[in-house]
Amino acid sequence: MSQKDMTIFEHLSELRKRLFVIVVFFILAVIVSFFLSQPIIRYLQHSDFAQEMTMNAFRLTDPFKVFMEVTLYLAVVIILPVILYQLWAFISPGLYEKERKVTLSYIPIALILFLAGLAFAYFILFPLILRFMMKLSTQMDINPVIGINEYFSFLFQITLPFGILFELPIVIMFLTRLGIITPMFLAKIRKYAYFFLLVLAAFITPPDVMSQIVVGVPLMVLYEISILVSKVGYRKAKAAELQYALQNDNE
Repeated sequence: MSQKDMTIFEHLSELRKRLFVIVVFFILAVIVSFFLSQPIIRYLQHSDFAQEMTMNAFRLTDPFKVFMEVTLYLAVVIILPVILYQLWAFISPGLYEKERKVTLSYIPIALILFLAGLAFAYFILFPLILRFMMKLSTQMDINPVIGINEYFSFLFQITLPFGILFELPIVIMFLTRLGIITPMFLAKIRKYAYFFLLVLAAFITPPDVMSQIVVGVPLMVLYEISILVSKVGYRKAKAAELQYALQNDNE
């Protein structure tokens, strides 16, 4: 049964089934994350750019809060392939057979891009911001007292958005295959997209040109990659539509 033949109640029933699977896997991932969180927290505390800092707990509950945040975030990362697959399974009945196979292959690519975004933010962007903040504190003759809760909250605020942002090529490819956007449209708004990305880079980086270039250039490269994959998706979508139309004519 295709999505076009399903009633609203059948759609809701299918969505509920997909969400139930995600919740079950999330609970299992949380259990696994309980055993992984403390080693990961210790590693993040003793990284090259953080080992000179002394982490403080300003409240008795701060260590537990950090532990739970890392556990939950790690669980989401672990089940990300499950989430993507359930999303694909929910929308796949409305796609052509070839589109189902192609979009299914997006799942490992999406996972790799997400991890690449986290790595870029953690190993490149986060140290830049941290060094700038520490240098500014020294120049202002301020001795920073770093809370472990604030440190990890700031770390998550920097890294997680970039994990999502690096999904842009996959999102563009998917929207192109659905006919929602075209590579021509992306090329047309390129200068506006560049302006937005430069503003974003300036907003999330220290106020120096080098840091903004280090972040802004990869974002613009990511946008150009999105245009390229959109072109590929656009050609394949048109070919699929043509083939489908020829099959209908023959019938």
